[in-house]
Amino acid sequence: MDDNSDHAEEKSSLGRLFLPSLAFSYFATGPLGVVVSLLLIDIGETFGVSEGIMGQINTLYSIVAVVFALLMGILSLRFKHKSLLLTGLLFISISALGCLIAPNFILMIVSYSLSGLGWAMVSPMCVTLIGEHFSLEKRASAIGWIIAGGALSFVIGAPIIASITSLGGWRLAIIGFVIPILLASLLLAFISLPSISHSHQPTVNGKTYLRSFKGVLSGRSAIACLIGDALRQASFIAILIYGASFFRQRFLVSIDFASIWILGAASCYTLGSLVSGPVVNRFGRKTSTVLTAFLAGILTITYACVLNQWLSLALSFIDSWFFGMVTSAANSLTLEQVPEFRGTMMSIDTAAINLGSAFGTALGGLTLLSFDYEGLGIVLGVMGVAAAILFHFLTIDPTHKRN
Repeated sequence: MDDNSDHAEEKSSLGRLFLPSLAFSYFATGPLGVVVSLLLIDIGETFGVSEGIMGQINTLYSIVAVVFALLMGILSLRFKHKSLLLTGLLFISISALGCLIAPNFILMIVSYSLSGLGWAMVSPMCVTLIGEHFSLEKRASAIGWIIAGGALSFVIGAPIIASITSLGGWRLAIIGFVIPILLASLLLAFISLPSISHSHQPTVNGKTYLRSFKGVLSGRSAIACLIGDALRQASFIAILIYGASFFRQRFLVSIDFASIWILGAASCYTLGSLVSGPVVNRFGRKTSTVLTAFLAGILTITYACVLNQWLSLALSFIDSWFFGMVTSAANSLTLEQVPEFRGTMMSIDTAAINLGSAFGTALGGLTLLSFDYEGLGIVLGVMGVAAAILFHFLTIDPTHKRN
């Protein structure tokens, strides 16, 4: 199905804003989550609930994201991918507005859950559009750029949101940053993205839906990619969710120091995703995914177990770098598994990643209660190593013969 000359011709017809609009769309999915993550205590105080109860806002978000990501496997066959991406951004915008005006805790978590639905639409469609409109040798770098766009929502968004919040609270941060970013992304995507979808099928029926899911779930390599992505995402939870708390509790650093660590880790993740493209083109999708998943897992174990604060800090930054690389490399590998049904493949993969996040968060929390941060680092780090082993023995790179 994949013909490089056709893709090259299509790419030449695209505007210069095509890739930036996809990266900006990915970026726009993040600021509302940054608000909730950074200001969870403040939001809880607004509604008179504890931090632990307020934290359940992410549980409902994940459930909605998983369920709707599976539904997207069907919708991606019926509707244009641009339309689905725009609809996802619109849902996140409605979510932000709902959070802004929510009068109580229940309406706040219901409103925020809509952003999980939106993310389940935007994320797979960004990668799918790259698979449709970029030639094979350019896809890995393009995916790196959109992954970097998502990471930049923390690098850029966190300090801006903190500054706006200091002036007028967390609701002002939604008005002053989150909503304007979402509206700008909607406008840019509407103007810049092509309406054509190569894998869009205007006439579909039950057999088409079954064939798309069977195409994904009957292939050993495709299933291995889904499980591998869930495992490497579970491993990343050691950085994403527990990293800042690790440094605050293990080395007794201040909140300001922890916030600087978050910016440093997010920056390393961003740079890692950007350099992944040339690495993938040089060594191949499978080899790059296996190597970076393995190194990320080993470094997760190492940074949690060393006793020196500065060595642990350096190792965590390098770990974040490799997690950025493996995210881009694994997306590049997964995207090519079922070329006929890329939208379905990436939608199911989005569900797998969200399940990995939920599993890693729960298992990490249980491990932390019994074995402290060393145990957490070992358990979640082993998941990264397990992902590398799975990718190595059970996946194939369908593009290898064409490279």
